[in-house]
Amino acid sequence: MKASIFVALLATTAGASGLADHGEDLIEREKVEFSLHGYFRLRGDWLNNLDLDRGTTPSGRPLFAVPLGDPTGQSLFTSDMRMRTDLAIYAPFATAAVKVRIDLIDNLVLGSTPVLSPGTGNAPTPAASPGQLPNSIFRLKRAYGEVLTPVGYFAAGRMGNMWGLGMMSNGGDCIDCNLGDQADRVAFVTSLAQHLWAVAYDFSAVGPTDYRKDGSRQLILDPSTDVQSVSFAMMNLKDDTTRRRRLRAGKWTLEYGLLASYRWQNNDVPTSYLPTTQPSVLTPSSVMHRGYKAGVVNGWLRFQAPMFKLEAEVAVLGATMDQASLFPGVLLRDRVTSLQVGGAIETTIGVPDSVIIGGLNVGAASGDPAPGFGAYPPSSTTPQAGELDGPQVNIPRDTRLDNFRFHPDSRVDRILFAEIIGTVTDAWYVRPWARARLLEFRSYNLNLNVDGTFSRAFFASSTPGNNAALGMELHAALTWASKDGFDVLAEYAVLFPFAGFDNPAQGLTAQPAQLARVRLAWRF
Repeated sequence: MKASIFVALLATTAGASGLADHGEDLIEREKVEFSLHGYFRLRGDWLNNLDLDRGTTPSGRPLFAVPLGDPTGQSLFTSDMRMRTDLAIYAPFATAAVKVRIDLIDNLVLGSTPVLSPGTGNAPTPAASPGQLPNSIFRLKRAYGEVLTPVGYFAAGRMGNMWGLGMMSNGGDCIDCNLGDQADRVAFVTSLAQHLWAVAYDFSAVGPTDYRKDGSRQLILDPSTDVQSVSFAMMNLKDDTTRRRRLRAGKWTLEYGLLASYRWQNNDVPTSYLPTTQPSVLTPSSVMHRGYKAGVVNGWLRFQAPMFKLEAEVAVLGATMDQASLFPGVLLRDRVTSLQVGGAIETTIGVPDSVIIGGLNVGAASGDPAPGFGAYPPSSTTPQAGELDGPQVNIPRDTRLDNFRFHPDSRVDRILFAEIIGTVTDAWYVRPWARARLLEFRSYNLNLNVDGTFSRAFFASSTPGNNAALGMELHAALTWASKDGFDVLAEYAVLFPFAGFDNPAQGLTAQPAQLARVRLAWRF
């Protein structure tokens, strides 16, 4: 009972993500009220042979990091922690609130901030989160205000960005999520004809800035370089209470949504963000035409019956870029175009509270025949056969960029997509799964989760081994879940790589990789 109450309350804090959250918690109050939720997470990982013992790629790099002092070594160890807080502040005598998410420590590697001298390691310094200022332990993820008006719900600020299954836009709210999308957004949601209708404008990115006279506020130097986005959505949604009531009554529930977004950028100043050895002076000649336009249509559906649940998401993205050059004065003749398609289906068979339930998940992300998967491609190289990753565009020979990328927090497996490739792209997968409740007591239960993920690339040319067969990964996890907020997870995964990761040039066959993880979580 307490666990379900926690889930319901979490949706009323800054944990709420995306246009589907529209202020159910905004009611008139007689005084200022506060709501605080979050978690503390501590994880430890053992990673064994994630380079697959298949030698190096043509660039001389292994597929995954190896021990620095012993390149032939097999095992790497790491541990990290996060302290997340979601705070909601409700105004008195009004249906309005301000919500904030602050990660006090964000994926901090244990032991990574000591005061070091030869042979010693003293007490850690104040913990800096990755990408933060030195000695800073705070990372502000979200801060926005919202109000419920007679004509609809209005929100503005930096808020979560989630849609559907989280395949494309993912707020990163799950306990094991690492990233999460935020949007600097102004949004309005209203109800009409038993549907929710939403419109949003995003300040996706701005060009170079400079300080104003007071040395504190900043000024955007060229509005034409801003990246801007507009989104429209239509949704038919039910809240958690309604879903549970309908399930108890033996009724089925259908929910769905359609999202359309358009993003554009007219000009760009690449000198302001490209790495340089010396600080660059910005001049009018630093501005160059970009001509970037992109649109996406994303459909989501959830069907839930007493013994069956299906949830699906499909996205189609098209884009053009008139000028792909990063160097003013060095212009390219050819336009870059893109057409990407991604989809995922998740099913559950059995009553949600049954001792044993299972299902089948499938997903696919369109690919590109250029060498490498294009998950996190370096911009300074050209595509090269045999590499794990690489740019999918090679002007003028190749001006298409067609590989769809799942959001990294859309967790499909533990090793192949999660660690080695980095996300699902240029591939399809099939993942049967099952969960069994081994023990159940008043305050906690012990669950066993097992699954297997079979994956294959769309283009053999994208893989290091020039073969579309990627691998089979098996995974098992034991979860000790306390209804009072303390969880323990112990999991193990093994990847059996197929010929797509072999090394024909060196005559080496990819070998199995393993991962083990222990996670402790305190929810509040």
